[in-house]
Amino acid sequence: MTAVLLTCAVLLTVAGALALIRAERGPSMLDRTVALDILVTVVVAAVALYASAERRADVVPILVVLSLVGFVGSTTIARFASVEPAGEGRVRTREEIAAEEAERIRAEEEAEEARRARRAREAEGAATDAPRPAADPAEVRAEHAAHGDEARPAEVVADEDRREHGDDAHVDEHGPGEHDEGSAR
Repeated sequence: MTAVLLTCAVLLTVAGALALIRAERGPSMLDRTVALDILVTVVVAAVALYASAERRADVVPILVVLSLVGFVGSTTIARFASVEPAGEGRVRTREEIAAEEAERIRAEEEAEEARRARRAREAEGAATDAPRPAADPAEVRAEHAAHGDEARPAEVVADEDRREHGDDAHVDEHGPGEHDEGSAR
């Protein structure tokens, strides 16, 4: 009987030591959780080994409490570890953190530069595509004639209409008489 107790004690000691090593090294939160769960199991087994060697039945409630604590702790940690982002389970070095921060800053700068370039292209396109305001009806007719648009009359919107809408003089492509007081633009 003593050889069995001694063998069980040695195996439990080795299991506890290996579980502590795994808990310390990780690398992920899940590895640490499993190692601590094994450690609680080893403690429960050691208390059960003591109770059987000394023939003590009063230790059974302690075994039940330790088992419940191990179960609840493992379940709780597993719940939070299941949503752990990839790569977050291990402790990073200062160099790794600095490299990640530099990469993040570089990516933000590239994105900002791309936004600026896109805005500049849009502004350049808007400036070249914007119609030139016409100030003189004769100039508008001459421009239409130059493009072969003589059949389509154009008029400069009256000053009252411009003031009403708050815009500069512009060419009305609809023709004369289409801007009545009651019609909406």
